[in-house]
Amino acid sequence: MTLYSLRHALCSVLLLLSGGLPAWAAAPDFIVGVHTRLFNLPRPVGTPFGLMREAGVRSVRDDAFWSTVEQQPGVLGISPDWTKYLAAQHDSGMDNILMLGYGNRFYSSDSKPIYPTVRAGYARFVDFVARRLKGQVGFYEVYNEWDLEDSVSPAYSDAYLELVRDTSGQLRKIDPKARILAGAVTSHGIKVGFADRLLQGGVMKYVDGLSLHPYVHCEKTGGGNTPEHWIGWMRELSAHLDAVAGQAVPLYLTEMAWHSTGSLHPCGIDEDTQATYLARAYLLAKTLPAIKGLWWYDLANDGSDPAEQEHNFGLLRKDLSPKPAYAALKAIAPVLNEYRYLPAETRPVEPGTAQVVQLIFGKGEQRLLAVWTQGAPTQVTLNMPGAPAGPVDVTGMPRFIKLEHVMSGPTGRLANELPHKDVTR
Repeated sequence: MTLYSLRHALCSVLLLLSGGLPAWAAAPDFIVGVHTRLFNLPRPVGTPFGLMREAGVRSVRDDAFWSTVEQQPGVLGISPDWTKYLAAQHDSGMDNILMLGYGNRFYSSDSKPIYPTVRAGYARFVDFVARRLKGQVGFYEVYNEWDLEDSVSPAYSDAYLELVRDTSGQLRKIDPKARILAGAVTSHGIKVGFADRLLQGGVMKYVDGLSLHPYVHCEKTGGGNTPEHWIGWMRELSAHLDAVAGQAVPLYLTEMAWHSTGSLHPCGIDEDTQATYLARAYLLAKTLPAIKGLWWYDLANDGSDPAEQEHNFGLLRKDLSPKPAYAALKAIAPVLNEYRYLPAETRPVEPGTAQVVQLIFGKGEQRLLAVWTQGAPTQVTLNMPGAPAGPVDVTGMPRFIKLEHVMSGPTGRLANELPHKDVTR
């Protein structure tokens, strides 16, 4: 699908979804987020926040670096870049996640906050930030990808649990309305049991949710790196984590993405495929109640090397020009933000069309069918009440079709304000 057709799809979906809930009346069950990488840099933020607002982003995640707050030993301050960012975020009507993290060069050469002197310095940093930003932070996330250095040692996960316990205690006292996340566990850490050990150690006593970074862009087994394989893993993982914790565990996917390096990287996909994977991943994530939100990593490419994966995760290019992934998010955001997934109304596909996915989303009496194929473009007859008769064309990019529902009562068919629209053509 070309960028032009994605823009055309956006115009159709906005027309189709007009009326009913206001554009910014968020459904409470799922958060559409993006990691921004703007918090600590002297960059203009008006244009990036304007682009995110237009794309339907409801939450931004960024890094509240200790190194930014304490640039001289014992002297702590809030950067003007933080103030500028938070003002733009507030004006855009967005929530936020601030990751409290990393070391400081004045404390054992940027060591993790494990040793007493480093822990004491980190605690002063947390105290200062929480007091200065009280009421301006939706979520605090305690550190980032702690498991990268050692995913298997119980002593290492225990040290992180101690940090979470102490930090959450500070935050609850200073800013009780802020919610707290812990984990930021990488895919490898998930697979080797780091998240399990956090739950076994009682991390849910201290936090409001477990944050995960479940990247699959280099996954080569069990179905590959597709969004459909990924959501299957997420469903199994959620059930497993609930069993380990002995309770329902809210999951916040504070980083997730595919990079658009194409054939230049062994784990790459092209920009158009990145767009289709983004749309499918967000829609599929909304079908799993345990997932409370997904923050795409990240807003803009971090560099200009077409073969470097870290330079190609963005929704935008480095110069802030939109990639197809940006248009895809803009097109699906009204469904993510205003509609609810209706599993009871979603029916399996017809036999012989196993690669076709169809999902029902509802807002009041309105029903939208999202349908796509995991394989080559095809035609399929939809097994869904109210769907158009006869075969319809489907591709890898989700297509939204407004269903005409038959209702009981004297009026019979629901009187929709608009005729059937195909929002991806």
